[in-house]
Amino acid sequence: MHDAGPFESVRTGLARAVEQEILEHLEALARDGTEAAIDLRGLPMSEADRQELEGALGRGEVHATLSAMGESEVWETRFNGVWWVRHKGTDGQVIAEQVEITLLPEILKTDPADARAAAIRMREHIALRDPGDA
Repeated sequence: MHDAGPFESVRTGLARAVEQEILEHLEALARDGTEAAIDLRGLPMSEADRQELEGALGRGEVHATLSAMGESEVWETRFNGVWWVRHKGTDGQVIAEQVEITLLPEILKTDPADARAAAIRMREHIALRDPGDA
């Protein structure tokens, strides 16, 4: 994390405003399936604001860590359908952070092209293991 001076420790009240926005998006998700995302790094939030929001949302039961061009962490908050997604660069610094209001975050969905390639690999794997059964 970079040192942006004394502002980083100041709570601006933005965390509560974002919490209210998340609630509105969550109600829309529950009502008609409308998904949304809030780019936390695009907001003038201090580090104290981010920590306040993270603490208010808490952590639920689902957590995933991905390793691809840096580490990404995804966890469902204690509010089902509200996901915290944090991406770090290869140097370990946070480069993107958002809250996704969705049934399943995009980063966790399998790309259809990857699924097709996996099916081919699995067929080849089975054929090599059991040549007579393919």
